Amino acid sequence: MEIKITVRPATSEDLHYAQTIVDEIAASAAKRGTGIAKRTPEYVSKKMDEGKAVIAHTQDGTWAGFCYIEVWSHGQFVANSGLIVNPEFRGHGLAKRIKAEVFKLSRKKFPEAKIFGLTTGAAVLKINSELGYKPVIYEELTQDEDFWAGCKTCVNFDILTAKNRKNCICTAMLYNPAWEKNAKPKRTVWTERELEKDLKLFERWIKFKKNVMLKIDERKKTKENGK
Repeated sequence: MEIKITVRPATSEDLHYAQTIVDEIAASAAKRGTGIAKRTPEYVSKKMDEGKAVIAHTQDGTWAGFCYIEVWSHGQFVANSGLIVNPEFRGHGLAKRIKAEVFKLSRKKFPEAKIFGLTTGAAVLKINSELGYKPVIYEELTQDEDFWAGCKTCVNFDILTAKNRKNCICTAMLYNPAWEKNAKPKRTVWTERELEKDLKLFERWIKFKKNVMLKIDERKKTKENGK
């Protein structure tokens, strides 16, 4: 029997999900070994209170997924962050539904803002691509110091600082509402390849990028310790 899942903007009535959400975000990051900025139940609750989050749940109230909006550079940029799906409901396209809903909410609340994200997941790259995001260099993202300070709790923060915030294991993607004024292709193209058709390729590319950067970071630490 198919389980019906509702995906909608979160409200203050959803605060009881906060601890479960942050626990699953932390567990997921630890399992992937990629690191992620830590969230607290209080922070997640605030996003719900402000109407800057999307929640997914079953008819009986079981939490199924979550994502929230962050605002940077005085509203010039927004990020759809903290995307997480309950392991019990993965593999059924729920992440795509949540991303679409939070993207719609972002466009409604901040119609002129650029929407960006940092991710290590090929599946998220594909979803973002379908929504109209394009891969970009880090310099095209917000330079708000508070945003980058949030990366300090990530296990890869040393790599980010070593690269002077110009690169890291995460891939940067951006949606610019100004693009809507011009004709754009049906699919976002990255290096003349369509993410929809080459998901496996990008999964390998992300793994390669991670391995290379981690090896460079390890060699640097070994050299510094040898001095």
